[in-house]
Amino acid sequence: MPTPDSFDPTDYAADVEREGAAAQIVVPDEDAGIRIDKYLTRFYPETSRTKIQRSIGKGHVKVNGRDVAKSYPVEPGDEIVFRLIRKPPLEADPEPIPLDVVHEDDDLLVVNKPAGMVVHPAPGHRSGTLVNALLHHVGGAGVAADDDPDAATDEAVGLSMINALPERPDHPVVRPGIVHRLDKGTSGLLVVAKRDRAHRHLAEQFKAHTVDRRYRAIVWGTLDPPAGTLTGAIGRDPHHRQRMAVVPDDRGKAATTHYETVEHLAHLSVVDFELETGRTHQIRVHAAESNHPVLADPKYGGDTVRFGTQSGPRRRFFDRLLQHLGRPALHAFRLGFEHPTTGAHRQFAIDAPDDIRDVLDRIREVEG
Repeated sequence: MPTPDSFDPTDYAADVEREGAAAQIVVPDEDAGIRIDKYLTRFYPETSRTKIQRSIGKGHVKVNGRDVAKSYPVEPGDEIVFRLIRKPPLEADPEPIPLDVVHEDDDLLVVNKPAGMVVHPAPGHRSGTLVNALLHHVGGAGVAADDDPDAATDEAVGLSMINALPERPDHPVVRPGIVHRLDKGTSGLLVVAKRDRAHRHLAEQFKAHTVDRRYRAIVWGTLDPPAGTLTGAIGRDPHHRQRMAVVPDDRGKAATTHYETVEHLAHLSVVDFELETGRTHQIRVHAAESNHPVLADPKYGGDTVRFGTQSGPRRRFFDRLLQHLGRPALHAFRLGFEHPTTGAHRQFAIDAPDDIRDVLDRIREVEG
């Protein structure tokens, strides 16, 4: 049975993973007393200690045939059998998912993404994404995170391969054709590149902030003034790692959102937002920072009654309403850009989906 002195741990771990076998290790005298979770990191240098601890907790590590705690100090002669459970490489295969295609030509598509659909595969969403639907629509080939970038071309895949594969091992994504994104809960217009040349041209427009991106939202309260600009650098919320927040300039990226109120309700407003920059959750963060969060946005405080009376019947009315909507009341209704091949300005618009219109009609009916 091999020991750490008799083989290269990194090479051995790679061999074990390829062969699907369990690593077998005998602890030498000089390693006595090291915690087992820390000890095993030397054999899997690209794996986090947290993941190794999780594997120990699931019983994938045996010492002398027995389960141990992650804090177990290894002893000379201990026989460790360890199988690190790794998920298969991230990939995107064509799936026959209906698409609402607003425009299509040889270079690009404009699609109306429904709420609830993730744009591209990621560790938590390996199928059912917009990319899976797009690959089926264009008759393209599947794409895996570990594909050879030189072999996975736009012609072979049917979608642009610019920035489509992971930039680094700890950032697993597969996103052919994706120039920009919408949050899972946001509906509306997206432009998708079929060809690399189109992708580059579109990406330059997004970088130069010349793409016309407008969203319509229902927000709590009344913005004062009714039209204006919201600013504030956006970065990771230091207290809630799953959220973004307005942070000091040196800790985030500059963000600018223009807005215009199009309808006043009793305690809510219908507002059009125009993105000058495109940061993660930008509209939702800026709206919440101004104390007017997007209706039904649970991540940023829009899922409770924020203005008006707090009576039981009213809270129950909104509880039912928000449960029916089930996502932030935010829709990307307009998208304009210069066509990368013809140079013509193209602009597309799409009405809000039924769920937002139904909620808005109900609020008008009950609250005026």
